[in-house]
Amino acid sequence: MSFVNLELVMTSEIIESFSFFVKGFSVGFMASIPLGPIGVMCIQRTLSKGHRSGVVSGLGAASADLIFAIIAVFSLTLVMSFVETHMSLLKLLGGICVIVMGVYIFLKNPAVQIRKNRAGKGSLWSDFITIFFLTLTNPAFILVFVSLFAAMGVGQYTSGGHIISSMFLLLGVYLGGNTWWLTLTSLVSLLRNKFRPRHLLWINRISGALIATLGIIAIVSIFFNTPIDKIDIP
Repeated sequence: MSFVNLELVMTSEIIESFSFFVKGFSVGFMASIPLGPIGVMCIQRTLSKGHRSGVVSGLGAASADLIFAIIAVFSLTLVMSFVETHMSLLKLLGGICVIVMGVYIFLKNPAVQIRKNRAGKGSLWSDFITIFFLTLTNPAFILVFVSLFAAMGVGQYTSGGHIISSMFLLLGVYLGGNTWWLTLTSLVSLLRNKFRPRHLLWINRISGALIATLGIIAIVSIFFNTPIDKIDIP
């Protein structure tokens, strides 16, 4: 292969990798936007514990979403088949976890959290891990990534030289999700100084009630589910 041809091939691969990165970024960003229980929790933590807590919580959500995206991109049929087969059970367990977290937030006294923050006792690792595992309790979200990848015209690029494109795609998904959470928590953080402890108490109650309600809705939806046909990435 001549130097000119090699240069053309490398240029083509760079363009393809960048294209997949942009598509992945778009998918990661769009998948994170819907304001479910995770979004409400990130907002609540940003207001009650600070911007860093909100950002780290969002990082936990984006990390869990990356796992879902990996399953969708590499078409891990064993995992997807398990999810589809046990969808009702997984929704039930996930809904229960969300309800428990909602009740915990509802009953939490923000004054105690404020004192912990001032004493430097807040745990960012705990913020990350709780959101990470809570997000994983909704594996049905894999189907969202399958649908978004299909809408973006992303095929199955998991063999040979296409593994590089897949890596750039997943990198884009991860950075896209983190960009959304950073944007959301930064906007919420701008309003944080306007709230007093009594305001934060009501925020905890409202967000806790909302999160628990979303968990109940997830459980109730089990009884109204219609079969979901398997979505293939073209």
